[in-house]
Amino acid sequence: MFGADKGQVPAQDKLMDGSELAIAIVQSRFNAAITEALLQACTAELAVLGVTATQIHTVQVPGALEIPVALQALAESNKYDALIALGCIIRGETYHFELVANESAAGISRLALDYQLPIINTILTTENTTQAVVRQTEKGRDAARCAVEMANLLHHLA
Repeated sequence: MFGADKGQVPAQDKLMDGSELAIAIVQSRFNAAITEALLQACTAELAVLGVTATQIHTVQVPGALEIPVALQALAESNKYDALIALGCIIRGETYHFELVANESAAGISRLALDYQLPIINTILTTENTTQAVVRQTEKGRDAARCAVEMANLLHHLA
């Protein structure tokens, strides 16, 4: 249980206040229609949470495998309170789906732990485009909420 001083976790509503946060987003261009919808939902929800457009930096990369290296550069800049990865990997007929999904997720997790920085992995992994479309708006909003909550939580735990 947390004490009443440093390290105390604030009420949930305070954790969802993004007005003081800087957020960077790395968006894959592969499956662009899906990732653009993810980005729109994410940035709209960030605005609802108080993060202004000037507090959001977006970078595009070719595909999901390139996301971790861009995240690493952003983490090393020490300019951001949280990072968000947006991508979409749709299963094909080969093992490539598993390779891309596993390697991108492992890279993102490793970076979050190494930099002690919230990095929200919103790389959709679906069987088909229909599944991705169904998830794109909800998962974009979820990414924004998770980034704000985790950034605030880690600030309070530090």
